Amino acid sequence: MSSVLTVNIAHPMTNPDHKKKPTGIDKRPTDDAVAVRAPGPMRGGLGSGLVGDLVSEQKYHGGDDQAVYAYAREDLDFWEGELGRDIGNGVFGENLTTAGIDVTNALVGERWRIGTDGLVLEVTRPRTPCRTFSAWLDIDGWIKTFTRKGAPGAYLRVISPGSVRGGDAVEIIDRPDHDVTIGTVFLAMTTQPALWPALLAADALPGELKEKARRKAGV
Repeated sequence: MSSVLTVNIAHPMTNPDHKKKPTGIDKRPTDDAVAVRAPGPMRGGLGSGLVGDLVSEQKYHGGDDQAVYAYAREDLDFWEGELGRDIGNGVFGENLTTAGIDVTNALVGERWRIGTDGLVLEVTRPRTPCRTFSAWLDIDGWIKTFTRKGAPGAYLRVISPGSVRGGDAVEIIDRPDHDVTIGTVFLAMTTQPALWPALLAADALPGELKEKARRKAGV
């Protein structure tokens, strides 16, 4: 059964890459149910979709199209073996650590119903690694290493608000009729720019990415 293993909330800390700024990348599991709602625009909105979570750098993070970040436990297990270190749930900065979901092959626009409180989320785009992520893990060349693997995790927007807690079941209730996956979008954004025009098939793609895909396609 597909499920949320843990819900992870930020423990604010000084950003290891920008010493004068806070960051919410240190996320830790909570046993409590957490309310989830649309946070509004990236700049000037509430940041995270999870009440009590922190998105500090709202120039690039948070907002409706990046309200919730999910990463698969199966991919964290891969990184544990690859890096030779323990990686607990939330260490990659994810809000939801999932089990039984192939997050990389999730379709842009597919919808997940989570738990029993009405929460519905929609897959929007991949995470791209940043300097804060690299500094937090303190791994030389981490951005390139993470990119090569091609398992970026998925951002989701809130379609119907509700609450989530560890152990909640995840049901995919709608899959769009295209083949644009989180992995495809990540490749287009990083190492295979020729894929950009193909992304136009995904109506649920965030506006700024859709606009770039149009430019690349010459339409």
